[in-house]
Amino acid sequence: MTKEQALIEADIITTLQTIRDYIRWGASQLSEKDVFLGHGIATPLHESAALVLHAIHQPYNLDESYMGAVLTIEERKQVVHLFTQRITERKPVAYLTNEATFAGLSFYVDERVLVPRSPIAELIEQRFAPWIDEEQVFNVLDLCTGSACIAIACAYAFPEAQVDAVELSDDAIEVAGINIEKHDLTEELGLYQSDLFNDLPKKQYDVIVTNPPYVAIQEWEELPAEYHKEPEMGFTGGVSGLDLVIRILADANEFLSDQGILIIEVGSSAETLQQLFAEIPFYWLEFERGGDGVFLLTAEQVQQYHKLFLSKI
Repeated sequence: MTKEQALIEADIITTLQTIRDYIRWGASQLSEKDVFLGHGIATPLHESAALVLHAIHQPYNLDESYMGAVLTIEERKQVVHLFTQRITERKPVAYLTNEATFAGLSFYVDERVLVPRSPIAELIEQRFAPWIDEEQVFNVLDLCTGSACIAIACAYAFPEAQVDAVELSDDAIEVAGINIEKHDLTEELGLYQSDLFNDLPKKQYDVIVTNPPYVAIQEWEELPAEYHKEPEMGFTGGVSGLDLVIRILADANEFLSDQGILIIEVGSSAETLQQLFAEIPFYWLEFERGGDGVFLLTAEQVQQYHKLFLSKI
């Protein structure tokens, strides 16, 4: 830290006093420094509140009546330090707080996994209605589970079902294990280390859901700095972005029950996928809370187009 920066920080700590002061100041800093908001937090004000409240060990839903509380000098220093990290290092907030929310649930996250932010959360909260009868869901599979947020959310949504989660990365497996223990689901949720279906025991699933790496390499190289703080393995899906997606489509046939559904997020590669399989009527799902690039196929459709999927591998 330069002498000038130290003087500025000292002035901030002396001048600003309350929780409200620091949330307002932080939002201004994030806007001025043009940080990228792409990890599930809507505005600089919301992101600022998350950082300030984390720094003082208070919940995000802290009652408004506490906003005028005066911070100690040490708390002020911690707040400023977090904002400095966020701005200079471009770290996503979730890595600074080691927490992210998905489907209304709290998850531990760090640089070993992507920050949870998939619109699939909305589908899980709706128990995949109207696409499947929740009373007929006995087995659920989450491929490329990462932090295990999708798998764990499914375990809550379908408490009578067995949920299996699959991940290849050693690092992500460790984080997934942390979250499975955190939610006390070690018996209800199976965690497998596998390259997609390769080492997964043969089993029929009523729901296969996945948010696999789907970003084309060139697109990934052009993403904002915040995304480059996340593991590349969780992003890139080859030159087209669809290497893993096509493998999933080709192999899902063996693992879907007769009445099962397959849900895959392909995000920005949606147009590429539709062009590659122009004859396939992918059902592109819509979300009230925003998000796109997620499609659904029935087991019948997966079977019908199986040879076509195989031909593209």
